[in-house]
Amino acid sequence: MSKIKVAVVGCGSISKYRHIPEYAANPNVELVAFVDPVIERAEQFASQHGGKAYADFETMLAEAKPQAVSVCTPNYLHAPMSIAAANAGAHVLVEKPMAVTDEEAAAMIEAAAKNGVKLMVGHNQRFFPPHVKAKEILKSGVLGRVLTFRTSFGHPGPDAWSVDGADSWFFRKPEAIMGAMGDLGVHKSDLIRWLLEDEVTEVAGFVGTQHKQGTDVDDNAAVLLRMKGGAMGTLVASWTYYKGEDNSTMLWCENGIMKIGTDENDQVIVELRNGTVEKYKVGAISTNEKQLSSGVIDAFVDAIVNDTAVPIPGEEGRKSLQVILSAFDSQASGRFVQLN
Repeated sequence: MSKIKVAVVGCGSISKYRHIPEYAANPNVELVAFVDPVIERAEQFASQHGGKAYADFETMLAEAKPQAVSVCTPNYLHAPMSIAAANAGAHVLVEKPMAVTDEEAAAMIEAAAKNGVKLMVGHNQRFFPPHVKAKEILKSGVLGRVLTFRTSFGHPGPDAWSVDGADSWFFRKPEAIMGAMGDLGVHKSDLIRWLLEDEVTEVAGFVGTQHKQGTDVDDNAAVLLRMKGGAMGTLVASWTYYKGEDNSTMLWCENGIMKIGTDENDQVIVELRNGTVEKYKVGAISTNEKQLSSGVIDAFVDAIVNDTAVPIPGEEGRKSLQVILSAFDSQASGRFVQLN
């Protein structure tokens, strides 16, 4: 079968470390185009992997006619570019947050459906081996019902991760719209929904800028969540964990506790009330310093090759986004926000 022609839009860190190498390693893919307003970045990848470099997205769509597109741009461009790609007949993999408003997310889902293309959101936490194992254990019923939880994602910030460092778009509100919540918080709202197979019904949030200089995007958030099934807990997102990354989740259940990503060696630990302790070495959670294959690209490509449903469709990305947007609403209004 002929290879899928893929274009990568936005040649920053997420493309450099995840999308491009994972596409390059996939035997079903031909990288045909790289797009970045800083054309040298696109050219560097084109010279490495073949394909053509473009400074302009629309020109690339018209000329390269890709069958699939990865949208790895600043947040405010996610929706318009995804919609344009779908209208051009290309399948779309969009980085998180999929959009910056619920209306945008809905429009993206509609555009994909109208054009008969797939829309997938890059919520890679669902593929991390510790999270896959944790869900398997939860489904086995050994822990009983989840009563309360804490899920956290923090690191020193995009100034340490982005190709542009402290000058990154991540800190410019018109382009980022949201900070740590769009970068990290939405990962955890997606994870908790997926792990618990439950929806968030109520949100209260403190979201603000605690420490990053010269920016008005949020660098920290502490959020309360209530789930439809009754569980309640906290979600934390931070760009000021200067001593290192935390991407852990704790679940307190009827029959014990599950710790995910709290221990370097034993990535999942189950401590039951009867005194039993089970430790699982299932492979690490990817970090900014230590990149592991995300699984996202392969899943997206598989869905195209086999014409099956993508594992994280736009509808899922939209629900995870709604949680984050509700936290901002709560911060602004000083009230609990209900989700339908």
